[in-house]
Parts: sequence; structure tokens; C-alpha cells
Amino acid sequence: MSFRSINQRILAPAAQSLMIFGIISLCQPWNEFLHKYGVTLTLIGLIAFMITSKIAPDPEVGESYIDESLDVLEINDNAHDNGSKTAGSL
Repeated sequence: MSFRSINQRILAPAAQSLMIFGIISLCQPWNEFLHKYGVTLTLIGLIAFMITSKIAPDPEVGESYIDESLDVLEINDNAHDNGSKTAGSL
């Protein structure tokens, strides 16, 4: 498991959750500790989210087009067989 996949699965959602928890902590009137540090929690979550959102996810594994691609010589041979004047004639 690479750091990029850990970032996408764990770190970015944790930063979002911390921001939401900080906002909820600010709005609740029962616990003075949470109300006191709600802004701090929100700011830490915001900074963490800004950092984790800059890390790109893993690139998707694409198909290998080497087997499917045409060789330049094959294109020129096909054009020459078809009578094209542009391919292969310099």
C-alpha cells in the first residue's frame, strides 16, 4: 500500500472529519474544553485537508498499447500498397 493510497483512504477523510468535529465542537454548549479548542481543531483539520488534497492519487493502470499499435513501416507499406502518393514517397 503506497502513501498515495493511504492518503486517499485514511488521511484526507480524517482531515475532513476533524474539520467537521471542530465545527460541531464550536456549536455545542455542554463541554467547555471542546468549545474552547473548536477553532483550533477546525484550523488543524483545514490545514491537514489542504496538504492532503495536494497529493495526487495513484495513477490508474492503463492498457499496454504496444501490442495494438501499428508500426510506422506497416503504415507506410499499407499506404504504398493502396497507391497513396503521400506515404513513403519523398
